[in-house]
Amino acid sequence: MGEFLSATLGFPAVVLGAALVVVVCFWLLVLAGAAGHDSFDADLDTGPVGLGGVPVSVSVSLLIVFAWFGSVSGTVLLHRSDIGSTTRAVLAVAVLAGSLCLAWAAVRLLVHRFRRYFPAEPPPSRLDFVGSVCTIRTGSVTATFGQAEVVSHDGSTAIVQVRTAGPFPSASRLSGRAAEEAPLVKGGSGLLYAYDEDGEFFWVSPYDAALDPGPNTRPHELPGGTTG
Repeated sequence: MGEFLSATLGFPAVVLGAALVVVVCFWLLVLAGAAGHDSFDADLDTGPVGLGGVPVSVSVSLLIVFAWFGSVSGTVLLHRSDIGSTTRAVLAVAVLAGSLCLAWAAVRLLVHRFRRYFPAEPPPSRLDFVGSVCTIRTGSVTATFGQAEVVSHDGSTAIVQVRTAGPFPSASRLSGRAAEEAPLVKGGSGLLYAYDEDGEFFWVSPYDAALDPGPNTRPHELPGGTTG
């Protein structure tokens, strides 16, 4: 036990030991729900070093764990060897470099085998709303003005800019049953069938149950739909 503690507190294992403490604390935060396992995916790209395809936190954590284990093993062997202090210091640096290289090779092999269990998810896009049914939130929708509320796949709501290519009467000019039947007035339903990237708005048409594409229909499958 004393030999193990001496190895973990000596160079180079102590360097990687500090990193290991950070890794353990991070995963404790993940378990507690205070952090996400993909927290660093937007900040670091491990693809160029062959560790892409899995969350950065997973590949880096494995790298540190394997490197720490290798450095402890190498430090124990150095302590048992009968060599001079200068030679031991040089070999300690070699142990650190060798541990990192061996850890990288081991993690790269594991990532290659298990990356299929971490399918890439595309970032959220406004195009995800194309094909969705929305609720008009302005008095009317014209070719230059209009807003609507739409529900995303995760259940959250968003207010989006909408435009229509056809003239529809405004709510102030309608009364009684005619107001209830007007599709593109406040409280009415519309279908977001295309997105204009230059204007940053959605093209909307009157909604009819027969036009409802359902949750599994892709935008290009909509009648006359485009992605702008």
